[in-house]
Amino acid sequence: MLPPEQPLSATDQVQNLILESADFEDFLNELARFSAHQMAGDGDDALCGITLLRDRKAATIGWSSPSAREVDEIQYSLSQGPCLTAAKEEREVYVPDLLEEDRWGPDYAAAVASHGLRSVFSLPFNLQGEARAALNLYSDFPHKFDGRAAERARDFTREISQALRLAVRFSLHADSATNLKATLESRTIIDIAVGIVMAQNRCSQEAAVEILTEASSNSNTKLRDIAKSLVDSVGGPGARTYYQEPGKVGSGPGA
Repeated sequence: MLPPEQPLSATDQVQNLILESADFEDFLNELARFSAHQMAGDGDDALCGITLLRDRKAATIGWSSPSAREVDEIQYSLSQGPCLTAAKEEREVYVPDLLEEDRWGPDYAAAVASHGLRSVFSLPFNLQGEARAALNLYSDFPHKFDGRAAERARDFTREISQALRLAVRFSLHADSATNLKATLESRTIIDIAVGIVMAQNRCSQEAAVEILTEASSNSNTKLRDIAKSLVDSVGGPGARTYYQEPGKVGSGPGA
């Protein structure tokens, strides 16, 4: 008889989420739902939001539900709140009772309390400097995260920090690869366009770059888009054999 399968740890489950999620934003949303379930008390899911900060700006945000999203967005509209404080300063922030809270001014506490919520607990993830993130837990009961509930939340964030750090690292590499690919593609299309202008106008590379740059500036169009338009026109049916900036007379054939 095979031994019974051991239940997966929170870390294992989060690593599975990384593998199964379509992208990083989808992963954060799934992580928020998983976290809400893990932090549930008395059979009900807590509201949970996750904020990821890159370059001191909220880059990607995950919510366990539309309600969690609404109350988290209050912080972003005011540019302050417990989760932003927890992520930026890498420390726990506890609001035992929103009706007695004034650290972020009256607007924040009143807005969140208007959703029927009374307590908030925000905990930073340990991402070791690559980015900063925090888990935001909400409850409709005051002092919900006292004692054992707080310890359970601390244990949970410690346990899944490594998996989240891995996901952030993958995301950063993916972003870098995407940006590099876009940069290389833009450079290639511009180089081809410069070559076309040089051939058409029998001019130097410097003069060709100046023609394209002026065309970009005068038409308020990105240089890459100007270049792509030229390359597409030359390669397609009825391709022009000469390119000049609109409104200018060139020195090439037919001028």
